[in-house]
Amino acid sequence: MVLMTACGVLLAVGLIAAWRWSGLEFRPPPDDEGRRDVVRPFLWHVTVAVVAGLGAGILVAGAGGRLLMRLLAVTSPEDAQGRITEADEVVGEITVGGTIGFLVFTGLFFGLITGAVYVLVRRWLPAGRLGGLAFGALLLVVAGTRIEPLRADNPDFDIVGPSWVALIAFSALVLAHGVLVAALAARYASTLPLLTLEPRSLALYAPLLLLLPAVFPVVGLILVGLMVVGLSRVEPIRAALRAPRTTVVGRVILVAAALVALPGFVTAVSDIADRGP
Repeated sequence: MVLMTACGVLLAVGLIAAWRWSGLEFRPPPDDEGRRDVVRPFLWHVTVAVVAGLGAGILVAGAGGRLLMRLLAVTSPEDAQGRITEADEVVGEITVGGTIGFLVFTGLFFGLITGAVYVLVRRWLPAGRLGGLAFGALLLVVAGTRIEPLRADNPDFDIVGPSWVALIAFSALVLAHGVLVAALAARYASTLPLLTLEPRSLALYAPLLLLLPAVFPVVGLILVGLMVVGLSRVEPIRAALRAPRTTVVGRVILVAAALVALPGFVTAVSDIADRGP
């Protein structure tokens, strides 16, 4: 009961933050140093991605996902209780270790990836609240049935249910996650300066320390990121990125990706709807 209450509080905090900040405009870092400053803008974007991704990953995907697992355990028939899920968890049992592990894994894996993706594509999304909702819908259609949480090959959908509860609840959770990623990114971007040696500035960049356990992947991402930021400072590329035509092309690419993924999404959802106890 205490664990579920804590997850409920975390989810409520996430939903309140999403509602309060989802209308904020995402403001890029100031360009005071001109085109030669590559490292600081890169660190600025990475920090925003880490804060937005981890925040949404823990508050919505993590805490919300754990609550939905409990909901499905309660709504499942009696013969589902005690069965082992794909993650080696027991249906109907909520443990401290399992909950913490789920929160950490979801926050680090799903959260960081979605935070990074948002920072990369956010300029092609609609402004305001619609942008976060569009990002959540993109996550749902493109990744929801291929990675998590609506994989058709997940055997858990044969154990817990009803299927329509799982589909509605997990779809809503992914949409809320997308909205919160966008909201946290806009909120943190509004307070984050380019890095300096001042104590306040260093404190705001402290979330980068959370990347230290993943040294090798992070080093690769840093090299790629620095290259991308460096290229974006070249004047012809810089002008092209800011051109309205580039925004249109980017939005067409996102829409095309969603349309290509849509048939697979529909098929997976239909398959899950036909399963369950």
